[in-house]
Amino acid sequence: MSLKAIKPLMRAPLLHVSVQESLRDFISENGLKPGTMLPAESDLANQLGVSRNSLREGIKALESLGVLEARRGVGIFVKAFSFEPLLDNLAYGLGGALRQVEELIEIRRVLEAGMIGKTLAIIGDEDIAELRAAVDRMGAHAKRGESFADEDQLFHALLFRCQNNETFARLIDIFWLAFYKASDFVNLDTVDPIATWKDHAAIVDAVEKRDLSEVQQRLDRHYEGISRVITASKSAS
Repeated sequence: MSLKAIKPLMRAPLLHVSVQESLRDFISENGLKPGTMLPAESDLANQLGVSRNSLREGIKALESLGVLEARRGVGIFVKAFSFEPLLDNLAYGLGGALRQVEELIEIRRVLEAGMIGKTLAIIGDEDIAELRAAVDRMGAHAKRGESFADEDQLFHALLFRCQNNETFARLIDIFWLAFYKASDFVNLDTVDPIATWKDHAAIVDAVEKRDLSEVQQRLDRHYEGISRVITASKSAS
């Protein structure tokens, strides 16, 4: 007679993980806002039925995720949401995996090309002037053979600033920073600062003309150039 295999036991979650989940639920169910101080550790430990050490483990884990903030001698506070912990973990997790870096490039390209139409409809002269200034600084660096990561990051932020879409702005920052951290792009031997500068200048030209098709083509060309650099580096390594 053939018997079915016995199902493995489901291991109970670690205590500090259960503490984290309970604290999250407590914050959510009570609608606690950023800056709100939680009850004292002794009260929380008693309510949860755990030791203060287990409670502290859970609190430290939530601190690392940006959910809580411990202020020495004051207490534990709900922290304002930030993408920074996600960003740090994303860049760390990617490491030097160039295939995943290529996927990041594709995500950035699709996001920017998809949202650029709204920018063309509402961008003002002041934002275009700031884009020009950023490109001019890129050009000065490029002619000296220098990289210009700060200006590059600012350029992509300025491109969508007029939309006042905070979530999208943060996503652009996340993917930009994660890409640079994971690929070490500024130190790749195959990067051509002159070509990168000219790509950005062409994007601004198209934005100023309010030509959606051309802007999207310029963005595609820019990201295709980055992809070629990554591919060449991957082949060299």
